[in-house]
Amino acid sequence: MHSIFWILVLLFFSYFLGAPNEDIFYSGSFSVFLLPVTIITTYIIIYYLIPNFLLKKRYLLFILYSFYTLVLSAFAIVLSIFYGLVFVLNMNYSEMPPLSRSLLSMMLLVYLVVLLVSSFTLLKQNYAAIAKNKSLENKILEAQLKLKEQELNYLKLQVHPHFLFNTLNTLYGHALKKSEETPDMILKLSNLLDYLLYQADKPLVSLSSEIEHIKDYLSLEKMRYRSNLLVALDLPENMKNISIAPMLFIPLVENSFKHGQLIDGKLSIDIQLKIDEDSIRFTIKNSLKSIENQGLQNGIGLTNLEKRLELLYPDHHSLSIKRNSNSFEVQLFLTHTKVHQHV
Repeated sequence: MHSIFWILVLLFFSYFLGAPNEDIFYSGSFSVFLLPVTIITTYIIIYYLIPNFLLKKRYLLFILYSFYTLVLSAFAIVLSIFYGLVFVLNMNYSEMPPLSRSLLSMMLLVYLVVLLVSSFTLLKQNYAAIAKNKSLENKILEAQLKLKEQELNYLKLQVHPHFLFNTLNTLYGHALKKSEETPDMILKLSNLLDYLLYQADKPLVSLSSEIEHIKDYLSLEKMRYRSNLLVALDLPENMKNISIAPMLFIPLVENSFKHGQLIDGKLSIDIQLKIDEDSIRFTIKNSLKSIENQGLQNGIGLTNLEKRLELLYPDHHSLSIKRNSNSFEVQLFLTHTKVHQHV
């Protein structure tokens, strides 16, 4: 490619110098002496000065060495004209191509090629730098994505044992009493395990599926608490067309049962789900006997949920916690940009 390019430059020089009198032989022979100066000057600039000084932002040295290069190349152009006059024209000045008689024209001819090649080199370097930066950004984003996936999987591994531990405790108590409700509890637990093993690893699940498994969990707790549990559910009728990340609401329900306290022999759990056109709001409140035990409320369930929300819904969620003397309330709000509609 370099050879072809310089042959084209030689033809350009020959045409440019010989065009006025169409003396292509003399202009071509004369151009042969001019071409080496052009090649050497060009290669010094694009392979030495630009990469070692200009691209490294050593501008003063670049200007200084470029000046030296131009001075030496100008001297070489003068020598080329002299040798062309001696060896091609036998010192016959009148037969010189008209344009070659002007030193300024010859310099402009050489430096035009140098300038074009240097500009092309800088443009190529710029595109290469952009492509390299883009590739680096993609690698960084890919690494961050993998790190987030690993962190999310780690949090899921923490959620599952915590969820199972609470549920199996309930089942164990009924098994000790040989309760007739134990088979029904096992069936509901089986449904919950199916959700954990096969649904929770999906990026999205239907909102109705999440709520149904909350109902299964509440049924298990009702068997444990009997008449000591008061549950109020306020759910919308139509939830079939909305999907969310799995295991967002169940940890909140777990937390309420784990840390909720009986008041007058009753554990009160109040659950509300509101769906707007562009948002979901899930609220759960449990009874709390004394303000002294409020520090126990932020267990592993809420801590993991907060981390998962940061990974799954960055800047598109809010999790608020309210405490008072007789209740503990958690409200989860998801904005419309992360509330997905099933096709």
